[in-house]
Amino acid sequence: MMKQTRLAIDVGGTFTDVFVFDETTGKVSVTKTSSTPSNPERGILDGIEKAQLNGQEIKVFSHGTTVGTNALIERKLPKTALITTKGFRDVPEIRRGTKADLWDTYKDTAKPYIQRRDRFEITERTDYQGNVMTEINEDEVRQLARKLKKRGTESIAICLINSYVNGGNEAKVKAIIQEELPEVYVCTSSEVLPEMFEHERMSTTVVNAVLGPIISNYIHKLEKEMVKKGYEDDILVLHSGGGVMTSSTVPRYAARLASSGIAAGAIASKHIAKLCGFNNAIGLDMGGTSTDISLMYDGDIRITKDWFIEYGYPIGFPSIEILTIGAGGGSLAWVDEGGSLRNGPQSAGAVPGPACYQRGGVEPTNSDANLVLGRLGVDLLNGSMILDKEKAKQAVAKIAQRFNYSLEEAADAIIKVANANMCDALRLISVRRGYDPRDFALVAFGGAGPLHGAHVAKEMDIPTVIIPPHPGVAAAMGCLLVDVRHDISKTYVKNFDDVSADELEAEFVKMEHEAEELLEEEGVGSDHSTLMRYVDMRYKGQWRSLAIPVSDGYPSLEQIVEGFHQEHEREFAYSNRRQIVEIYGLRVTAIGTVPKPEFPKYGPSGSLEDAEKEVREVYFDGEFVAAKVYDREKIPVLSTIQGPAIVDQLDTTTVIPPEFSATVDVYKNLIITANK
Repeated sequence: MMKQTRLAIDVGGTFTDVFVFDETTGKVSVTKTSSTPSNPERGILDGIEKAQLNGQEIKVFSHGTTVGTNALIERKLPKTALITTKGFRDVPEIRRGTKADLWDTYKDTAKPYIQRRDRFEITERTDYQGNVMTEINEDEVRQLARKLKKRGTESIAICLINSYVNGGNEAKVKAIIQEELPEVYVCTSSEVLPEMFEHERMSTTVVNAVLGPIISNYIHKLEKEMVKKGYEDDILVLHSGGGVMTSSTVPRYAARLASSGIAAGAIASKHIAKLCGFNNAIGLDMGGTSTDISLMYDGDIRITKDWFIEYGYPIGFPSIEILTIGAGGGSLAWVDEGGSLRNGPQSAGAVPGPACYQRGGVEPTNSDANLVLGRLGVDLLNGSMILDKEKAKQAVAKIAQRFNYSLEEAADAIIKVANANMCDALRLISVRRGYDPRDFALVAFGGAGPLHGAHVAKEMDIPTVIIPPHPGVAAAMGCLLVDVRHDISKTYVKNFDDVSADELEAEFVKMEHEAEELLEEEGVGSDHSTLMRYVDMRYKGQWRSLAIPVSDGYPSLEQIVEGFHQEHEREFAYSNRRQIVEIYGLRVTAIGTVPKPEFPKYGPSGSLEDAEKEVREVYFDGEFVAAKVYDREKIPVLSTIQGPAIVDQLDTTTVIPPEFSATVDVYKNLIITANK
C-alpha cells in the first residue's frame, strides 16, 4: 500500500485533536477525541481509529503532547536523586530568592522537584576556568550509587560546580553510576545545558531527569502500539523550540517536551499568516480555559530562554515565547471585593462547564455571555451538542443584578472584560517589546478565538484578522509544519573588543560538528540541514543578553556589534554605543528540513446564498441587529461576507461585527477587515 497520509495529533488536557492530510487528493479531514491523561498514548490511538487510519497508510506521524507538562504540574514524578558538589546541595531550595508575587507573604513558591533528602554531595572541584582542582573519589561515588539502588532511585541528575566549562568530572560520575545502576536514567548538566548560572543549569538538568523516565516510557509504549498498527517509521515529537525530535532523541532531552503542545499553535499561526502573505503576525489561540499568545516578526517567531512550568524552576532550553492568560470560553465572570467585574482566570472547566452546557455549572462564563448575545447558536458540533439558553440567562443574571444592568448589558460587559484581558496580554508581547500592533495581522484560532478575534483586533487597531479553515484543530496542524531542530549552546564570556573573527569561527565550527552529529542521529543528511549561528551579547555589567544572528565568515565584527545596538534600542528603547559590549554565549541552531504538505488552492464553487443557514438577532453596540448565519463549509472561495454576520462550523463560531467584512481566500482562510 502506498503511504500517502500525513497525520498530526495535538494531545491536550481535555481533547486530542487529529489533523489528517491526504497528499494524493489534497483533502484535509479533522476529528477530536477525549484525552486519556492516565494513559496518554490511548487517546492518540483512539484518535487514529476515529480518523479510520491504519499505520500502513501513514507517511509521516508528528504530534505534540502534554505528558511532560502534566507530570510537572501534578508532581507525578519518578523517584529522582541529584548529585552535586559539596556545598551546593541547597541550590534548588535557594533558587534566586524571588517570588511570583513578591508582596504576597502567604503564597509560597512550589517545592523543588527533588526533595533535600534525595540530594547528595560528593567531593570534587573544578574552578571557573575549567581546571580540575579536586578529582572525584571513585569509592565515594560507588558507595553513593549503592545507597541510591537500595532507595529504589529511578533517575539521577548530575550537576557539578563549573561543569559548563569542563564536564570531565560529571562524565566520570555518570560512567560509575551507569556501571552500578545500568537500568537507571542518568543525565549530566554538561550534556543537557552547558551554560553558567548554577540555579538555571541545575534546574534544567533536574527537570530533564524527572521527565526522562516518564517520556521514555511514553514513547516506547506509543512506538509499540504504532508498530501493531503497521506504522514503523519515526514518531516525531514537537518540542518547546518549535521543532521536532525523533523518538530516539526525545528521552535525552526530555525537558524540551515541557511545553510541547503549546508550541504547536504558534507554529500553525506562523504558517497561516505566511500563507496569507503576512510576515508579521500575532497568534491568538483561545480555548476553553486559557489563551496562548505568540508573536512572529519578519517571518520569525520570538524565542525565549526565560520560561518555566512552575515559577522558580527555569528551563534553559530555547522555547517559543508564548504568553498564557486565563481567558477561555469557560472563564468565569465574577465581582471582586472592590465591586469591579472580573473575568477569569478561574474556569468552569470541562466539568461542570459553562451553565449552558447542562453539566451542573451555574456560574456565568464567556460562553454563556456569547449565547445570551446571540453570537453563539444553541446548536453546536453539527447538532451533537445543544446549549441551554435559559440556563445561560440565569447565570448571566447574577452579574446583571449586581450592577443593575439588563441581561444583554451584563453579557456584553462580561465579553468586554474578557477582550480587555486579552488586549492587555497582546500589549505585553507586542508594544512592550517595541512592536506596533498596527503592523501585524491577528491569527485567531482555537475553539473560542474566532468568537473574539475581530473585537480584540478593533481594540488594538490591528487591521486584519485571519481565521484558518479548521481553527479548533489548528494546533494539531502545526505539528505537521515543523522541521527537526536542535539548539547547541556554550557559555563564552569575553569583551567583544578582545575577540577575533578566527576565535569565534573556531568555536562555532566545534559546535556545528556536534549539531551535525545530532542531525545524523535523527537521520537527516547534510543536503537537508541548515546551521544558524547566534552570538548572545549584552552591555558589560548587564544581566540579560540578546541573541544576535551572525553570518558565515564574519564580513565585519563591527556589523555584529551594530546589530546588537539596534536590537537593544528596539527591545528596551535604549542603546549606548560608547558602552563596552560583552559576549555572553554562543549558540548554533541546527535545522533538518522535513517535507511539509502543500495545501491545495481552491476555486469558486456554489453561491453565498446557498451557505446561508438563518438570520439571527445578535447584540452589537448596545442593540440587537439582524445577522446572517453562514455554514462555513458552503461559503464559496473568493466570496465576501458583510457584517454583521456569524459563521458556523464544526469546531468553532466566527463573529463578524458590523462595519467589518470577511473574504474567503483560495486556501479557505477567512480574512476579516474593517470596512473603509
